[in-house]
Amino acid sequence: MHLIAYLHIALTTRLTELRRDGERGDSPVPTAVIIFGLVAVAVAVTAAAMIKADNWMDAIPDAPQNP
Repeated sequence: MHLIAYLHIALTTRLTELRRDGERGDSPVPTAVIIFGLVAVAVAVTAAAMIKADNWMDAIPDAPQNP
């Protein structure tokens, strides 16, 4: 029981210290996740545009042959 009380007090004290220091900056992990998401969207949009352009180019008829 003493261990649980000690852990509770230690955790409460540490959380209080962390709340007091408000300007800790941002972690690089959310920034990396956002960048990864933007890159994934850019790749998907580029692939969709390439497929659409290829289909459009394939739909253009060939020039008539001059005899």
